[in-house]
Amino acid sequence: MSNDTYTPPRVWTWDKDNGGKFANINRPIAGPTHERELPRGKHPLQLYSLATPNGVKVTIMLEELVALGIAEAEYDAWLIRIGEGDQFGSGFVGINPNSKIPALLDTSINPPLRVFESGSILLYLAEKFGHFIPQDIAGRTECLNWLFWQMGSAPILGGGFGHFYAYAPEKFEYPINRYTMEVKRQLDVLDRQLADNRYVAGEQYSIADMAIWPWYGGVATNQVYEAAEFLEAHSYTHVLRWAEEVGQRAAVQRGRQVNRTWGELDEQVPERHAASDFDH
Repeated sequence: MSNDTYTPPRVWTWDKDNGGKFANINRPIAGPTHERELPRGKHPLQLYSLATPNGVKVTIMLEELVALGIAEAEYDAWLIRIGEGDQFGSGFVGINPNSKIPALLDTSINPPLRVFESGSILLYLAEKFGHFIPQDIAGRTECLNWLFWQMGSAPILGGGFGHFYAYAPEKFEYPINRYTMEVKRQLDVLDRQLADNRYVAGEQYSIADMAIWPWYGGVATNQVYEAAEFLEAHSYTHVLRWAEEVGQRAAVQRGRQVNRTWGELDEQVPERHAASDFDH
C-alpha cells in the first residue's frame, strides 16, 4: 500500500491479504464458516459477547437490572473471541445472522427468542423489565432519539475514526481528518445536550446513557483508542462530567469487566454466570 492516488477497478475483487489487523476475520460474504454449538447456562438470559463498547452496553444493562434485584434478569455471559472467528460459528450465526457481538438468547420464552444488535437488546430488556426507559411518550421518545443517535453515529467513531486512526496498516491524512472532524462534531452535539441535562435524555439515567457511554464516554476518558489528547477531549467539559458520573456506578464498573480478556487481571471476568464471579 502507498499514499499514491488510488483508482478503483471496474469490478472490485477481494484481496484476502488486504485489511490490516482484522484481515483474517473480514470477508465480503455472510454465513457460518464452521459448525459450532453455543453453550447454555442455567439462567433465563444467555449472552454471547465480548467487552468491546458494543458488548459493554448490554452487560451494563444486565448488571443494572440485577442490581435492582430482578431475579429474571440473571444471565450467563459467554465469551465470543471475535479475533479467532467465534462469531462465524453456526450456533452464533443462528442467533445473529450478521455475525456481530453482542447477541442474546431469551430462554424464558418457548421457543427461545433471539435478539441481536446492541440497541435492539437494550430496548428489548428495558421493555421486558420496565426499567431504564421513561414510561411517558415524551420521555420515551427523547430516550429513543438518543439511543438511535448512538446507533447511527457509532460507525463513524468505530469503523471510521477508530479504524483509520488506530488500526489501519498505514496512516492516511484524508480519512483521519474526515472522521476526526465528524467525531468532534458528535462530541459537541453531546456536550451541548449534557450542558442542560444531567443524563443524555434528561434527568433520568436510561438506556441512552448505557448505549452512548461505552463509546463516547470511553473516548472522552481515553479508554477507547487512546485518542483523548488528539481529539482535545478535555474541552468537552459536560461530556467529561457525565462520563465520570456514569463510570462511578457499581453496575457500570461490573459491566465493563464481563467478557473482558485484556487489561488488568482484576478487571477481567471472561465469563459471567453468577454475582460471585466478580469476587476476585
